[in-house]
Amino acid sequence: MNLTPLDPVAPGGTIGILGGGQLGRMLALAAARLGLKTHIYCDEPSPAFEVAAAHTLAAYDDEAALAGFAASCDVASFEFENVPAAAAAFVAARVPFAPQVGALELTQDRLAEKNFAASLGLGTAPFAAVSSAEEARAAFAKIGAPAVLKTRRFGYDGKGQAKVSSPEEAARAFGAPAILEGFVDFAFEVSVVAARGRDGSFAAYDPVENVHENHILRRSTVPSRLDAAQAAEAALIARKIAEALDYVGVFAVELFATKDGALLVNEIAPRVHNSGHWTIEACATSQFEQHIRAIAGWPLGSPERHSDAVMENIIGEEAADWLRLSRSGALHLYGKKEMRPGRKMGHLTRLFPRR
Repeated sequence: MNLTPLDPVAPGGTIGILGGGQLGRMLALAAARLGLKTHIYCDEPSPAFEVAAAHTLAAYDDEAALAGFAASCDVASFEFENVPAAAAAFVAARVPFAPQVGALELTQDRLAEKNFAASLGLGTAPFAAVSSAEEARAAFAKIGAPAVLKTRRFGYDGKGQAKVSSPEEAARAFGAPAILEGFVDFAFEVSVVAARGRDGSFAAYDPVENVHENHILRRSTVPSRLDAAQAAEAALIARKIAEALDYVGVFAVELFATKDGALLVNEIAPRVHNSGHWTIEACATSQFEQHIRAIAGWPLGSPERHSDAVMENIIGEEAADWLRLSRSGALHLYGKKEMRPGRKMGHLTRLFPRR
């Protein structure tokens, strides 16, 4: 089912969100600002439940619960790409749904995602499909060292990845259908967060420069070191992807900026993105409000940035220092009960006059 640009969800309507992590929580807060309610569906107690008008705690294969959820919503979406595609398809058959299930399915498979980017003529790291230990050896012989073996599905924040430096290492690392990618000697990492509306309108935020620690995003800084031509190219890459997918909603494209100035597509995230959290304080319209606007059929808001910004993730036990952090900038805590190593507990954004 699809909405047209002529029937936006009016204030008082309900936005359904599959998934209940911090992204769902911030989507619910943004929807409330527009007078819209949210219904969160998740298979475990989640921080988004605390700020939503309604929630359903049920398995993603519980069709009765999914049907009830769909019946309560005017439009539905998801907040995380590892939500089962079958659950999304079940809901999409009963209520207008965006982004479309095909975009979710594509980005759940790293090989399909890389092939899609290459089909658009976009640059990527060299890659090869790996479905056995023998194929891992052959792929390594083709791509060379260093390389990274990544599971095709269910990997994020470095999960399901192994750096390999020989054919035998690649073979030993194989355990599930995978993709072998050549290592990119990049200058820095950037991402562009963008949105496409139901009417085909497009809006991109300024590209942001990212620093990772232990495979987890530590810091995002805007403006990035991209020059004006590279920033325009990043937005064009995002637009090509959105139009090819007939995408509706907010998404992010993670890019490698190489030392010779090229931009290579690393990953596509079909959702609001960690590297876009700075937009809450630094832009006319946050990425979360933009997603709600897009899927609900409202006009897209302005992505204009009025300040420079640095966003830092608060990870694990760092959240215990919340009082000091509250004096340092715009603090967002996600309401998670347990501070585990590597777990994103919140983020902090500092603003500076725009240069």
